[in-house]
Amino acid sequence: MTAAAAPRRSDVTRAAILDAARARFAADGYERATIRAIAADAGIDPAMVMRYYGNKEKLFAAAADFDLRMPDLTGLSETGYGRALARHFVHRWEADDTFLALLRAAVSNEAARDRMRQVFASQIGPLVASVCPPGQADTRAGLVASQALGLAFCRYALRLQPLAQLSEEELVDWLAPTLQRYLTGSRSDAG
Repeated sequence: MTAAAAPRRSDVTRAAILDAARARFAADGYERATIRAIAADAGIDPAMVMRYYGNKEKLFAAAADFDLRMPDLTGLSETGYGRALARHFVHRWEADDTFLALLRAAVSNEAARDRMRQVFASQIGPLVASVCPPGQADTRAGLVASQALGLAFCRYALRLQPLAQLSEEELVDWLAPTLQRYLTGSRSDAG
């Protein structure tokens, strides 16, 4: 039996830089976060950040590699899609500052906006297409994204009250019916 290989020092350094960058971008946003502050948070020299990532934009791109880990809706009743997706979004937002960093940065940075578009197009689009009526996936995925991003922005970036104080379950209760309508309802369901 062989011993597990110890992580290479460069891998440990890269991981420390990414962890520090995610936290710093989430706290300060893209514009205010600096390479110097990220390096200090990681306990390394700023030259090391530049060595591994080249510049702030490339570091942000690596730090903002966000996987929504979309749930598998197969096996669920069609009427449960909205609740499952709402619960998933709320859980991901609460568990990972990377999304908040990307959300804040997307407001003022074109590269972050592009990354956010890529995340939603590549991860939400296919899920929505798998459950919605044919030919409507793009519109419905856009609506799902607008609701998810809008709610996340108001709760986590703006800390708009009372949204910021709602429990996770209360948030799911409010979000689920809207997502359900966007996934499977008709425009006439709006009332």
